Amino acid sequence: MKGVLLGLLCAMQLASTAPLLAQARRFPINDDESRVTPYTLPDPLARSGGGRITTADEWRRERRPELLALFEREIYGRSPPRPEGMWFETTSLDTRAYGGRATRKQVRVHFLAGRSEPYMDVLLYVPNARRGKVPAFLALTYGNHTITADTGVAISPHFLRDNPLPDSAGGRAPRGAQASRWVIDTIIARGYALAAVYLGDLDPDSKNGVADGIRPWYMARGQRELRPDDWAALASWGWGLSRALDYLERDPDVDAKRVALVGHSRTGKASLWAGARDPRFAMIIANESGMGGAKLSRRNYGQTVIDINDAFPYWFARNFRKYDDRERELPVDQHELIALIAPRPVYVAAAMEDQWADPRGMFLAAKGAESVYRLLGARSTLPDSMPGVHQPTLDGPLGFHLRTGVHDVTEYDWTQFLAFADRHLRR
Repeated sequence: MKGVLLGLLCAMQLASTAPLLAQARRFPINDDESRVTPYTLPDPLARSGGGRITTADEWRRERRPELLALFEREIYGRSPPRPEGMWFETTSLDTRAYGGRATRKQVRVHFLAGRSEPYMDVLLYVPNARRGKVPAFLALTYGNHTITADTGVAISPHFLRDNPLPDSAGGRAPRGAQASRWVIDTIIARGYALAAVYLGDLDPDSKNGVADGIRPWYMARGQRELRPDDWAALASWGWGLSRALDYLERDPDVDAKRVALVGHSRTGKASLWAGARDPRFAMIIANESGMGGAKLSRRNYGQTVIDINDAFPYWFARNFRKYDDRERELPVDQHELIALIAPRPVYVAAAMEDQWADPRGMFLAAKGAESVYRLLGARSTLPDSMPGVHQPTLDGPLGFHLRTGVHDVTEYDWTQFLAFADRHLRR
């Protein structure tokens, strides 16, 4: 039966995305600040029926659930709850990883009782020089084996499914291909654990990957296609991060109350959404997350809603297409996504040459969330205007930096992430 359903989903997705992919932008993006047209952001503390939220209790009882529901319905889609039959299987354990400085664990998280599929694999490094439980960074990867040269890290069967070409053809990322983005030695030395999940274990990052992901397993009885407000890839990745936290709550070496999500680009978008949905995450770090992440949608600079929907129609709920070239009709904007995480710390990072992601728009989104942080007793220390290059803001609950360079994750970025975590996760 599932095979028939998967076939129907493949056909449905191809049919629904073909006309969208045929659309093409006929003009370049705006990278001129003088051409940004005036806009008004929705007030995160304004009641939909009129009046203002004035207390923390009103925010938590009334406004926060309302905003979360709007983001679910109109942008990311609705995700299922934690699976009741989830179970965990330790597949490998090495207490002498990284020259004896860390213990490496690999744990398979099975989502359905009595079934080997669907599942995801958690790669976990825990520093051996520890006294009790340690805080942790949790992140999505493009293959757990790509973040390290450690030959003990398994290559996910899902990765091989998603990348069928041999290394010589450039179709598969070799072991350690993205190690420069992961300062694992430094993370371990600073006393943090690192947990990683291959995003393809949850949803392949491809236009026609829905049939190979987890979403078909959670469709309602008799359902044959995704509804306009059903979850898409970003939401499935965020859902998987919460499932990884479910495991970390059971791990004897990790303090699950001090877990920071860290994501870059598309995984930064997923991390922000996961942090908004799941209050158990202690901190969110979004590096160059851009449109659909920390960038304001109403600001016509860099990538726009129609740009991202044309290029990545599978990232968002189908409802999001209603706002192509109509961003100002959105009932929410991304400063309110950050506000949903309040009062927990959020760090937003940008790069000078990454104008597609709109560094100023990301800074302004963090500024736009300040009123909610203030209401909840977490006063922001962000400056009134965007800081200059290499002038990080680290002390308050909302952090930001702008560095030189392009769309990437660098040692400079990790230096700030670790400094921010030291301030907020070690208290």
